[in-house]
Amino acid sequence: DLSPIEEGQSITVMWRGKPVFIRHRTEKEVAEAKAVDVKSLRDPQSDAERTKEGHEKWLVMVGICTHLGCVPLGQKNTDVRGDYDGWFCPCHGSHYDSAGRIRKGPAPKNLLVPDYAFINETTIRIG
Repeated sequence: DLSPIEEGQSITVMWRGKPVFIRHRTEKEVAEAKAVDVKSLRDPQSDAERTKEGHEKWLVMVGICTHLGCVPLGQKNTDVRGDYDGWFCPCHGSHYDSAGRIRKGPAPKNLLVPDYAFINETTIRIG
C-alpha cells in the first residue's frame, strides 16, 4: 500500500529476503533523472525503463549494492545520498542517482528493479 508514503519519502520492505526500496520521488528528482544523458552511464538505462508509465514518481528497486551486496544509504532524509541525490554505499563508495543508476564508484550495475505491477493507483505487487 503506497498511500501513506508522502512525496519525498522512502520506505523499505522485505521481498524474498531482500530489502526493496520504494521512493515517492519529488518533481525535482524525476526531472534530474530524466535529464541524464543515458549514453554517459556505465549501465545505460533511461528513467522510463526503470519506472512504470503513468507512475514515474514511484521508484521500486532492490536495495542491494551491485558491487559486493551492501545496503546503500539514502532511504532516510538524514542519510548521505551521494553526489547524485540518490543512494550512497559507504562501504566502497558507489554513488547512485535519483533513478538508482550507478554514477560513480566500483558498482558495475544499476540497482535492480524487480518485476512489479500497479494493482490500482495506491497498491503494487512485487514479483
